[in-house]
Amino acid sequence: MAGVIARPPLPAGPFLVVGLARSGVAVARALAARGEVVVGCDAGAVGDDVRLELEAAGVRVAAPDEGVELLGDAATVVKSPGVPQEAPVVALARRTGVPVVGELEIGWRMLPNPFVVVTGSNGKTTTAELIGHIHRWAGVPGVVAGNVGTALSGLEVDAADVIVCEASSFQLEDTVAMAPEAALLLNLVEDHLDRHGTFEAYRDAKLQAFARQPARAIAVAPPEWLAALPGDAARVSFGGPEADLAERDGALWWRGERLLAAGGLRLRGAHNVLNAAAAAAVTLARGVPADAVREALRTFAGVPHRLEEVATVDGVLYVNDSKATNVASAVAAIESFAGGVHVILGGRGKGSDYTPLAAPVRRRAKAAYLIGETAAAIHAALEPAGVPLDDCGDLERAVGAARAAARPGDVVLLSPACASYDQYRSFEARGDHFRRLVSRSGHQ
Repeated sequence: MAGVIARPPLPAGPFLVVGLARSGVAVARALAARGEVVVGCDAGAVGDDVRLELEAAGVRVAAPDEGVELLGDAATVVKSPGVPQEAPVVALARRTGVPVVGELEIGWRMLPNPFVVVTGSNGKTTTAELIGHIHRWAGVPGVVAGNVGTALSGLEVDAADVIVCEASSFQLEDTVAMAPEAALLLNLVEDHLDRHGTFEAYRDAKLQAFARQPARAIAVAPPEWLAALPGDAARVSFGGPEADLAERDGALWWRGERLLAAGGLRLRGAHNVLNAAAAAAVTLARGVPADAVREALRTFAGVPHRLEEVATVDGVLYVNDSKATNVASAVAAIESFAGGVHVILGGRGKGSDYTPLAAPVRRRAKAAYLIGETAAAIHAALEPAGVPLDDCGDLERAVGAARAAARPGDVVLLSPACASYDQYRSFEARGDHFRRLVSRSGHQ
């Protein structure tokens, strides 16, 4: 495997960390541990536990506080990914020439380990975890972090660890020098328009993962996206019949050599065949032996909240796909089943068009059960599908209605196509509630 790309030094302190959720807390603590002067602010209230944790680490906490009055004492602003560019302190910093960087950028500069950055609209967590699984199967220590699990700047790693970093558009838009040894673009579909405004702005944020890669780095993408990738990295394609990691004749092929049958994967769905192809492409291109990649693909069972088979109750399979927070992801989930699907949809919208749901619902679903703020919009989009639509309002009523209607051999699928924040603090909390409701069904 190629060597590690040199990191620039950290920007100058003192630091003002804006946003004190998971990433902000991690980066504030990491900077303070290096002896830097750090102030953390948040426009909302922070819990006493967070305040005490940061103050014990030597970080002064101002919350609720927009941070505008604190900017005069800062040499660098570190912006947490959940903070929009329009936040007053961020906008003022940019106007007055104070550097603004993201937590991901700081974490990358702190860690002199090889990085594999995974981005895209759908499949990031599954693919990142699969890449970590492949490395570990090959005897290469691998740590998965970033947008999944531990915040990058909070990682404690050994020198031999490969860091597999899931990266969202919110994280990548605030990178300024980050140049990973390998970067992988899974796909790009309309998402997060409520934050980025246009698909082009969303796309450009994602492509920051590639923008500064040198020639000795690796850039992996579907064939149709290779030409759009910025940067100078060597290009590797996956997915098409003529790609470097090709899918054809019911199998995956690496540069003309058969790797394994697609049916040998434990993951369900055509979209997961592409995720497996992407993971294989980036690891093989980095020099992981083909035998290790093959066996790791055969043994990987997936991640929680992504087409997670929770239980079979009275002959009905219950599947938790709470991580499907956009339309394309929900479409892929519905299409993963031959039919008999009772799909639960809805939550907080992200400016998406829900009409693409109608065709897979018509083909695969017996009924749809609608919840959350987007229920009315999804109802209107699904009317042409010609299946029963039940406006349930919340998840408990939706699971109850689906349970009453489902028959042996059917599937009850939570695949919301929306964010969770109208009724839950996270997609994990929504998925956990679904699991509890299913468990309760099994004991009635």
